[in-house]
Amino acid sequence: MRRRVLVLRALGLGDVLTAVPALRAVRRGLPDHELVLAAPAPMDALVKGAGLVDRVHPAYGLGPLGWKGPPPDVAVNLHGCGPESHLLLRDLDPGRLVAFARAELGVAGPAWVSGEHEVHRWCRLVSSAGWAVDPRDLRLDSPRATNPAPGAVVVHPGAAAPSRRWPVGRFARVANWLQDRDHRVVVTGSPDEVELADQVAAQAGLPSRAVLAGRTDLAALSALVAGARLVVSGDTGVAHLAYAHGTPSVVVFGPTSPDEWGPPASGPHTVVWKGKSRQAAGGGGDPHGTDLDSALAATGVSEVISAIRDRLEGSRIHDERRAAAAPLWT
Repeated sequence: MRRRVLVLRALGLGDVLTAVPALRAVRRGLPDHELVLAAPAPMDALVKGAGLVDRVHPAYGLGPLGWKGPPPDVAVNLHGCGPESHLLLRDLDPGRLVAFARAELGVAGPAWVSGEHEVHRWCRLVSSAGWAVDPRDLRLDSPRATNPAPGAVVVHPGAAAPSRRWPVGRFARVANWLQDRDHRVVVTGSPDEVELADQVAAQAGLPSRAVLAGRTDLAALSALVAGARLVVSGDTGVAHLAYAHGTPSVVVFGPTSPDEWGPPASGPHTVVWKGKSRQAAGGGGDPHGTDLDSALAATGVSEVISAIRDRLEGSRIHDERRAAAAPLWT
């Protein structure tokens, strides 16, 4: 039987995309193993289509893994620093567990560093296992799925928590500004965000057909972002899709610093952020909070439109040349 490596990353779209360089390192480091990613089932089309893994084992958060068959030969925890995620994998009795150190569990590994950029964090972990990794290896090829709106400007107002959602009215004013300048604008979101997308479209004066929220699966959303003129969003999974496809983007950050979750400086991306780093006094908000983060509340429409104008007017060639000498992260 072919040996197997199980990688745990049972989180959302953005979380999985930040782990792409680490997944590629595991693939290169264990070329004879079947690479299984424990992640939400909808990730299957994206990660398998990109050749990152052999299959997805459906898993959600820290719920039971439901692993069948013999223990994995290698288990890699790209989910967190434990103890819960460590125990999920350790209970499978893998031949080797690659994870951040938890002395009380007898798990050896590198130390967890608070505030580290998410991409670098997982690259550092797999590097400690002896697997060569390049944190710049984030890019995904355009998927084969049909793009529902080629060349459109994608406006994505949603986010997993209210603290990370820039207000609807401000997104609507941005969308209206874009429409007034003859850009095709579409509004995306999950099935749970259809009402939110409808509100943005209605306030912006967009036609109902501009609302794609709830009408695209992950493969189609990826194709849409890959072929978009620009993506405007908060710090959420669609922003990471733009990073993965090299699509120009303007990202409005709130409770979480771009030093931890922001785009690579080597791409055509602009961050708008009024917050403070965790190292600063009072820095860092609650990315899972129920109230609008103060940094988002302080971010005005004019600032975002200015960033959009600059990003639309700047050429991709200029961005790539400028990035050649830039540091990896903003």
